[in-house]
Amino acid sequence: MKLGVVGLPNVGKSTLFNAITCAGAQAANYPFCTIEPNTGVVAVPDARLDVLAEMYHPEKYTPAVLEFVDIAGLVKGASKGEGLGNKFLSHIREVDAIVHVVRCFEDENVIHVDGSVDPARDIETIQTELVLADIETVTKRKDKAEHLLKNGDKKYALEVETANILLKHMDELKPARTAPLDKEQREVAESWFLLTMKKVVYAANIGEDDVGKDEDSLPLVCKVKQIAAGEGSQVLVICAKLEEEIAQLEPDEKQEFLEEMGIGKSGLDRLVTLGYALLGYISFLTAGPKEVRAWTIVNGTKAPQAAGKIHTDFERGFIRAEIVSYEDLVREGSMNACKEKGLIRSEGKDYVMKDGDVTLFRFNV
Repeated sequence: MKLGVVGLPNVGKSTLFNAITCAGAQAANYPFCTIEPNTGVVAVPDARLDVLAEMYHPEKYTPAVLEFVDIAGLVKGASKGEGLGNKFLSHIREVDAIVHVVRCFEDENVIHVDGSVDPARDIETIQTELVLADIETVTKRKDKAEHLLKNGDKKYALEVETANILLKHMDELKPARTAPLDKEQREVAESWFLLTMKKVVYAANIGEDDVGKDEDSLPLVCKVKQIAAGEGSQVLVICAKLEEEIAQLEPDEKQEFLEEMGIGKSGLDRLVTLGYALLGYISFLTAGPKEVRAWTIVNGTKAPQAAGKIHTDFERGFIRAEIVSYEDLVREGSMNACKEKGLIRSEGKDYVMKDGDVTLFRFNV
């Protein structure tokens, strides 16, 4: 579960990463200050766990987590090895989704690698490099598939077909994720681990003076939103500098500060929650005096496979899942009260887990 934080040099990537993880990645006012990707793990905010912890006073409290990777700034020509390109393209290939930080603030004291602030140009620069790298990958796949097809192996016809659609689409410098592929073709494309098949959240990094303003009144943010809408991506408006300051506060101070600013949730909490959803994840919960915990599963996971997240024996010897909804448990106050009212369901092997299911697995090995 990795989200890669990318963008041009000096757009606020490392500042945002510092805020996310409090890991202290170096943030300096020149390109390539982040040479090795910094990695940090951050908890996914889940108010349900806090409520369950109040109910059970557990020995352990374990939230779901996401891993963020701070990847050094790309520049024009990265796909051909310019700057530190090849190395960082390989780092992007290893993540599950991308947080693309886009500079949406003016500051004469912070150098821009292209001399001026233009979110549309910056997005195009990064996207072009990723698309060019993908064209190279798909071309190699196509050449290999065509060779095997000529030798009589008909199963490679789908690969050639998929490659042709992708290459025509990407020749216009459009990302692979927006290519007109059917289900089978998309499965083939996803097996190639293309950079531009990955889902993207654009983090529109605004200045402190713009915090609290109507997002649609900020011209630079509107440019980012327009591009994201065209490709079905998400946008999160965030002030990385302010978030870094918030992240250093104690929990009580943080909440007080957010209330003073008129902000319900910090930008980081929103980013982590959005990233979790972007990857198609949900959480089922376990609760008791020993531990209150959120377990990460892909949306659509069935009960035995969810049980296997806790221990392989749970999946192997699965009998049933005893489930109560989080809302019912909190309203009734205890599992016993839920049992008396018939609110605990017994689910079998075909049950598809839902977000917030409070679960006890029965198994026999």
